[in-house]
Amino acid sequence: MRTIVAFALLGNLAAQPAGEWDTRAPLLEANSEMGVAELDGKIYVIGGYPAGRVSVATVQVYDPASDSWSLTTPLPRALNHLMPAVANGKLYVIGGQTDPNVAYVNTVYEYDPATQNWLTRTPMPTARSSGAAVTIDGKIYVAGGRPPRGADFAVYDPAEDSWLVLPDLPTQRNHLTAAAIDGKLYVVGGRFQGGFNSPQSDAVEVYDPASGEWESRAPMPRPRGGVNGIAVEGCFHVFGGEGSASEPNGVYPDHDIYDPYADTWMRVGAMPVPVHGVTGLGYIDGLIYLPGGGISEGGSSGGRQHQVYRPDQRCR
Repeated sequence: MRTIVAFALLGNLAAQPAGEWDTRAPLLEANSEMGVAELDGKIYVIGGYPAGRVSVATVQVYDPASDSWSLTTPLPRALNHLMPAVANGKLYVIGGQTDPNVAYVNTVYEYDPATQNWLTRTPMPTARSSGAAVTIDGKIYVAGGRPPRGADFAVYDPAEDSWLVLPDLPTQRNHLTAAAIDGKLYVVGGRFQGGFNSPQSDAVEVYDPASGEWESRAPMPRPRGGVNGIAVEGCFHVFGGEGSASEPNGVYPDHDIYDPYADTWMRVGAMPVPVHGVTGLGYIDGLIYLPGGGISEGGSSGGRQHQVYRPDQRCR
């Protein structure tokens, strides 16, 4: 892996107070509508597209220990709106699309950090993009997607390299976020149609793999599409989103936290740079990493910003 650049002084990295935002070394390349995942203590930024809305196969890797970025082996094909997940020490890139608006794919690629090689695995049952992929007990659950695949729900078993179609997501949607908490899948927000001006959802729906059933929970404080989120200490943090008529640049600054045990939401301080167009996040050594993303609505505003948040909330 070839290290490209390091920007920050490491002496201040541990000083960030709980409940506060900070920044880290910016992306090597501006990007949005990409995937983000944490693997072996590093943050991977996968595919997406810059301002020209031409999909890239680039994979950028951030090392928190040196506050530096590098490039690793590109994806087998250029993709945007892909759905990343990590299982059993490997990185999986599921679905996505090859142009800004259509051309959905059902491909599954597996990345091995030891060899830095990609393998092609069994494809999804349906081609889709703009959903969310979450790992529970070594299996990857993939929910939602752009129309007409907004209710699609299936699970991938990496050990068997096989898929199983599951009961439909009750509220069809795309540009949503999802996370696993105590062995259940929480699916939050999103929008109903393909474009960022389409109606948006505040729905929170939970799938229990043990029972095979969905249930509804308390909705988000306000409907948002293009959101991103991550579960930390039993709390589901949900960030940003696009399609707001009342916010500058059409991007939500909201940072809401869902407590699944109390089935309640709370609003905390706004994001310093509101973003959308990021699927997946990383959590390493007490920090949530949120690199890149669009800073105005639509797909032509991906940036190099790299924001980090140190949560001080515990829900379990």
